Amino acid sequence: MPWVTDSNAALLTDLYELTMAASYHRHGMNGQATFDLFVRDLPRRRNFMVAAGLDQALDYLLSLRFDDESLDYLASLGFFSDDFLGYLAGFRFSGDVWAIPEGDLVFETEPLISVTAPLIEAQVVETFLLNCLTFQTMIASKAARVKLASGERTFLDFSLRRDHGADAGLKAARAAYIAGAAATSNVLAGKEFGIPVSGTMAHSYVMAFDTEIEAFRAYVSDFPERAILLIDTFDVEQGARRAVQVAEEIAIEGLKLNGVRIDSGDFDALSRSVRKILDDAGLHDVKIVLSGDLDEYRIKQLLDDQVPVDSFGVGTQMGTSADSPYLGGVYKLVWDAETGPKVKLSTGKVTLPGRKQVHRFMRDGKYERDVMSLNKEEVDESTPILQKFMMQGERIIGPEGLDAKRDRFLESMTRLPDYAKVLGEPEKRYPVELSPDLESLAARARATHR
Repeated sequence: MPWVTDSNAALLTDLYELTMAASYHRHGMNGQATFDLFVRDLPRRRNFMVAAGLDQALDYLLSLRFDDESLDYLASLGFFSDDFLGYLAGFRFSGDVWAIPEGDLVFETEPLISVTAPLIEAQVVETFLLNCLTFQTMIASKAARVKLASGERTFLDFSLRRDHGADAGLKAARAAYIAGAAATSNVLAGKEFGIPVSGTMAHSYVMAFDTEIEAFRAYVSDFPERAILLIDTFDVEQGARRAVQVAEEIAIEGLKLNGVRIDSGDFDALSRSVRKILDDAGLHDVKIVLSGDLDEYRIKQLLDDQVPVDSFGVGTQMGTSADSPYLGGVYKLVWDAETGPKVKLSTGKVTLPGRKQVHRFMRDGKYERDVMSLNKEEVDESTPILQKFMMQGERIIGPEGLDAKRDRFLESMTRLPDYAKVLGEPEKRYPVELSPDLESLAARARATHR
């Protein structure tokens, strides 16, 4: 089975990236150029995005090589000259990268990442950067909404079996953890990223035993410190009573049942009924976990209705960002060393020229507005949020753990204005303004090309 590895990742690109690069090479066009990767318009019910995926993007840039097998394949296509293939044989990314740190908030038109490098290098990395950054930013942004809806309750990433492929499953768990998930069911993500892992049991486990209570007894016996019993295989209330019976049995040994999980049915009515059964038995500390096609809207409704629940397992809706399953990320040339600022004027797709910085203003401890400027402009009383991560092909800010990214996200959410935290369509958008110098440059560029 083929997998994407460091040795073949250079070919994880669209063909036109390589044909453009070959043409640049033939015409001697390889001066310094800057490309911005950004999202033009937020989805209808999205008021912010959470930057994610940067560390993996930087790892890709550091390790990007065309190995012999990749070069042989490109030669077999018959599209490329030996001279160009020779150039690719020695390919190394040598550019500078500015980006918004993972876990920080980003808004429409703001660069998630800005790449300055020789034109060919900056061009061939487009596809991978878009794939890596926009997917994880999409999932982190969805998970952030689940976090907003869950409030003080925890939520867990249960999305692996519904994610769109193995790579997506790993990246979705990573992005969801940055944006507030307490744990993941994905064991490989736990190993690779240090994310806490969590799991209960499936209905098949309960069905494999002759009776439900036998299944409960066996599981509690095997995992006495972490048993959460799935009680909706047959009848939820009866399942809850059997969970109580097992809890009373293990109490003799000084053990406690951790929780029960409900995966189907009327969550409101069933949660109340199960909570009463548990409380009547004195099991006030046994938690109720809900799972099954949950999203931020259902979670918010349940909590608004004061349903007694302690945790949520969120899968399909989060791992696929089901209500908004893509971000319209683009990667556009904005400057080159020979002719300066670049602008695109296609209808509905106009871009902003020049190398940029994003400045964030605060008032009374809350984000007030962002201002995009040219990168060398001074913008007083603001915090620049694009940071330089690579210089001349080398990382100058080392990798940080996911917990640091998660802490950045949690702090950013405390500073996000309340109007931007609504889960429906916002009454207003968070303001992203242009500095006078950037406005002036954009006007001159548009006039020149028109």
